[in-house]
Amino acid sequence: MENQKPRREMKFNYGGQAVIEGVMMRGAHSAAVAVRNPKGEVIIHETPLSRTLYRSRIIKTPFVRGVIGLWDALGLGTRALMWAADVAVGEDEEVDFNGPIGWATIAVSLVLGMGLFFLVPTLGAAGIGNLLGLTPNGSAPIGFNAFLVNLIEGAIQITLLVAYIWAIGRIPDVKRLFGYHGAEHKTINAYEAGAELTPEVVSQYAIEHPRCGTAFLLTVAFVSVVVFSVLGRPPLLLLILSRLIFIPVVAGIAYEVIQFSARNLHNPLVRILIKPNLALQHLTTRQPDLHMIEVAIVAFERVLVSEGMLEAEEAMIPLTRPEAVSPTLAASGD
Repeated sequence: MENQKPRREMKFNYGGQAVIEGVMMRGAHSAAVAVRNPKGEVIIHETPLSRTLYRSRIIKTPFVRGVIGLWDALGLGTRALMWAADVAVGEDEEVDFNGPIGWATIAVSLVLGMGLFFLVPTLGAAGIGNLLGLTPNGSAPIGFNAFLVNLIEGAIQITLLVAYIWAIGRIPDVKRLFGYHGAEHKTINAYEAGAELTPEVVSQYAIEHPRCGTAFLLTVAFVSVVVFSVLGRPPLLLLILSRLIFIPVVAGIAYEVIQFSARNLHNPLVRILIKPNLALQHLTTRQPDLHMIEVAIVAFERVLVSEGMLEAEEAMIPLTRPEAVSPTLAASGD
């Protein structure tokens, strides 16, 4: 590709997520959210990150850092979505990322997420296991029957995940959100490859990324089959409690699997094993336009400034571009 420098040696695994009409990028010191408002202006919000969580020995501790990643996705990401929603509809009021509304939103998201993707598959697999005679007493000791029922549970999890993503991906506003997700991936891929961060150059890069949160969710489903098989199939109440208690354990292992695969992409076997993860990302990403990529670059450059990797003067916020405003936003604006 053009304008490519030698591949950068990464000292930190930069990441982010799409938000409404924008992108949130996260580094070791701060997170930056860039959102385009109904007037076409790019609005920036930066928030410092906890030194204890992001720059201490904890973030370097295997398995424990996976739980930090889960907290990051559910906590920081949810609050960034709230702030972006206010900007996208033209609200000027500043939002407290650590306020009671943020905590309430996180709590509701956790309950709904655990209910849909953990408890429903658990109860569904228990019912199927009873029908097939694999768990005649409603439970099964460690062994083949328990493994088979847990495999059914994992299949239900993955089916629900794919069906949910496919269904919401048909909503026009979500399709646009997925476009920003693609812009986030392309920006990080371009940076990691040593490329110049301009919309035209970044657009040439892949829309998939091995450390994507979508890949994390799929990996969680596979890891849970293995972890829960070690526990057998206890009675229903203990079964449900075990699923909830072991969420951090599963998340920690899944995170290490993702990090290992990202570090070993040169290995042909690893490239084969991550194909399902990369394929699933095509459901949660869309090809972004240059204006979406521009917003992702703005957010990422603000993170690079906080890391001391870029001078503030080099992280310029683009001028208003009325043609970048989506029809949905234009209808909601003045």
